[in-house]
Amino acid sequence: MTVIKKWLKNLGLVFALPLLLVLALGLWVGFKFVTHGQTDDAEHLAAKAEYLNAIAASQPHANAATSASRPNIIFILYDDLGYGDLGFTGSRAVKTPAIDRLAEGGVVLSNFYSPSPICSPSRAGFMTGRHAPRAGLPNVVFPTGSNKAVLNILAGENVRLPAEEITIADLLKAAGYRTGMIGKWHMGDREPSIPNSFGFDHYYGALYSNDMEPFALYRDTEVVIQAPVDQTTLDRLYTDEAVSFINQERQQNEPFFLFFSHNFPHIPLFVAPELAGQSQAGTYGDVVEALDAGVGQIVEALSAQGVLDNTIIILSSDNGPWYEGSAGHSRGRKGQTWDGGMHVPFLIHWPSGLDGGREIEGMSSGLDLLPTMADWLDLPLPSDRLIDGRSIRTMLENDTETPHDYLYYFANEKLMAIRDQRYKYLAPRTQHYSPNDSAIALGVGQGAWLIDMSLDPNEAYDISMLEPERKQAMEQSLEKKRKEMKENLRGWVK
Repeated sequence: MTVIKKWLKNLGLVFALPLLLVLALGLWVGFKFVTHGQTDDAEHLAAKAEYLNAIAASQPHANAATSASRPNIIFILYDDLGYGDLGFTGSRAVKTPAIDRLAEGGVVLSNFYSPSPICSPSRAGFMTGRHAPRAGLPNVVFPTGSNKAVLNILAGENVRLPAEEITIADLLKAAGYRTGMIGKWHMGDREPSIPNSFGFDHYYGALYSNDMEPFALYRDTEVVIQAPVDQTTLDRLYTDEAVSFINQERQQNEPFFLFFSHNFPHIPLFVAPELAGQSQAGTYGDVVEALDAGVGQIVEALSAQGVLDNTIIILSSDNGPWYEGSAGHSRGRKGQTWDGGMHVPFLIHWPSGLDGGREIEGMSSGLDLLPTMADWLDLPLPSDRLIDGRSIRTMLENDTETPHDYLYYFANEKLMAIRDQRYKYLAPRTQHYSPNDSAIALGVGQGAWLIDMSLDPNEAYDISMLEPERKQAMEQSLEKKRKEMKENLRGWVK
């Protein structure tokens, strides 16, 4: 009888322990949900307002002369477009004649890098000129209420771009530009972190990637096409909206800024039925070739309005290709800090401001857009925060060397690699290995590596043993940057 009682007692413990663990987990998750909340920095919100008001007050009153002298700006950003997916970057399977013509008449940067190898952080970097951890958005965010949004909450991560950040649109609007955005935002779906809250007068597009639900289209803050959007119509809708924006804004006295932030060629892939099967690169190629046709329509609209010569057209991608697409000669893909995850195409076309037909090898980053625009427009940068990007105006105008000592490769909040014009240092990391049919990958510690990018753009060979002093120096530089970020993550200037 004693043995039976002891057995029953032990059996109870066997069942009780898992139940207690489940209960504890539930309490922890509940606590996270109740206590999670993103707050904005009141001090730097006030500094942002003061800075933008000062910019606005410094601008001359709008008139025909001042408006004609300032360029319009169109920033075309694609989602997951690979470095090698365009004709001017070497694609033989995908035909992109409209984009290639812009490249031929413009300036191509062959060593241009996105701020991050994944969506939301990269866009935060492009828009603010600050490393994604500085800008408070180092991770991908998900739709409010979705299952994946739980991941952000449990990790205690921000779910939107902090309101105190200053975007290119904020800056240009203060400088007298009329501002519009079309396409993918993906930096928050709630006030005060939607496009209209960050300097855009007009917004038309989707708040997330095209694989997230609910995928609806907004005009400003109102849903105008309910989820699920028929994505075979998406490219036409975006292109028509861009052409309409150009035609309408041309009637105003002020110059305009358009952020044309397409959802494609992010998967799932969609193309209008009449365009399917046209490319030698399958559906992915069909999508990219349709994007190219849209660029042609945008250029035609600018030409018809007589403003093409004094419009800055910038074209790039938010990170490297995902499951399809070409990373060119780079190793790796989206999500990785091998160059394939962050080395992206870049062209700038501005006939009245830049001599065309040139390729520049100096390294640069998406962080450089905001300070370069400020430099061209003779606008000061904010003094209360670090801007990690550098103006590449002189490099673009005069083929000078890069203004950067190093570029930095962040994966979420962690700095994984740095590079100078020739060499790249990759810190020790976990590499995952598994056969193709295995759902489980084995993590293997590898590195550190030193790569000579001038000889080995595929990052195939570690030359640490040939250049031990250089490896040590770059390792120290990486650790110095890590320490700086740890001590002042948001980059506030005291």
